[in-house]
Amino acid sequence: MVVGLGRFGSACAECLTLMGQDVIGVDDNERLVQKHMTTLAQSVQADATDIDAMRLVGAGEVGTAIVAIGGDNEASILAASVLLDIGVPRVWAKAMTQRHGEILERIGVHRVVFPERDMGERIAHALVGRTLDYVMLDPRFAMAETTVPTEIDGQSLEQARVRSRFDVTIVCVKKPGDDYEPARPETVVEAGDELLVVGEASKVDAFSSLK
Repeated sequence: MVVGLGRFGSACAECLTLMGQDVIGVDDNERLVQKHMTTLAQSVQADATDIDAMRLVGAGEVGTAIVAIGGDNEASILAASVLLDIGVPRVWAKAMTQRHGEILERIGVHRVVFPERDMGERIAHALVGRTLDYVMLDPRFAMAETTVPTEIDGQSLEQARVRSRFDVTIVCVKKPGDDYEPARPETVVEAGDELLVVGEASKVDAFSSLK
């Protein structure tokens, strides 16, 4: 179930549908509900802060719900609280501010996401060094898509000793024109190859900033 069919909620709902999931979309805006009538399993106009209304639309039968309400923190918090009270096993919610996120966590939301902040950080990291893409896995750990630094160009991963020298792990390597393949000790990396690197955020940043 996706509660709130604005840009963020619509993107989540449509992507989940493409992945083969049956999605119930809920919004109090009739225009948004009508827009998704043919793309989602169900698109329902309802007040997500009303526990009886949410029971009627089947919220008690879903395994996961995403509260994607933007611009109204109070409605977001109340909607999340309703879903938790109904007993939805997994409730995620979008937060607009740090304080909003803290309140959502306090009432029991299982995961809080900050799409604007996270995308801003992702873009900032991608603008520095050799980083192509960047994702924070939690407050300390990150995953980056980057290219091969001069220091290990032409070496196998065993020879490069990336983990002991830089304290990061290369998990996949992509040769130009190919798909990503699992990294092995005998894998030779060369200029132009793309690497998927994981580790502490500061170490991943440092590795991705090497010349």
